[in-house]
Amino acid sequence: MTTRIALICFDDMEELDLVGPWEVLRMWQLTHPEDDVDVFTASTDGRTVICAKGMRITADTSVNDLGRVDVIVYPGGRGTRRHLDDAQVKLFLSEQAAAGTLMTSVCTGSLVFAAAGLLNQRPATTHWGSLDLLASLDETIEVRPEDRFVDSGEVITASGVSAGIDMALHLVARLHSTERARQVKRDIQYDPSPPV
Repeated sequence: MTTRIALICFDDMEELDLVGPWEVLRMWQLTHPEDDVDVFTASTDGRTVICAKGMRITADTSVNDLGRVDVIVYPGGRGTRRHLDDAQVKLFLSEQAAAGTLMTSVCTGSLVFAAAGLLNQRPATTHWGSLDLLASLDETIEVRPEDRFVDSGEVITASGVSAGIDMALHLVARLHSTERARQVKRDIQYDPSPPV
């Protein structure tokens, strides 16, 4: 059975929050078709979104036409602030979680998960600049400021921006194997050693 992974797009999302996991997950799909993975994007209305730094992304579909999905990847960025009080967004996330979808977030995407009640009594992380806000949204969250990502079973949260790549590699390992994740890591030549 095909593993369907939807990356959610919205205006003012942080580009790398989406594109980092996309690179990992699509590389997995394209280099290992035998694993039967389908990775695609979805926006609220299926239209083009304008990201935080101006990149335009045309989604493959809308959230209303998703059908069954196994994994949701929800990015962060300035656009998440509008979602904290958006009843439709929170309902969509709650319904996906209730249906057994593995819910993953990058950066401040976890704030929206918290607002939707998905992080209640769970460990979680977010961008270092939003750790206090995460804690204020739900006092039962065990905030983990030092973790690149936190896997609490049905929900995985990643810290800021580039941590989404680490989370996506973890996702490959979780859904398939550590060996497959290492193959994908090599394929994208991901071996962090910052020059500064």
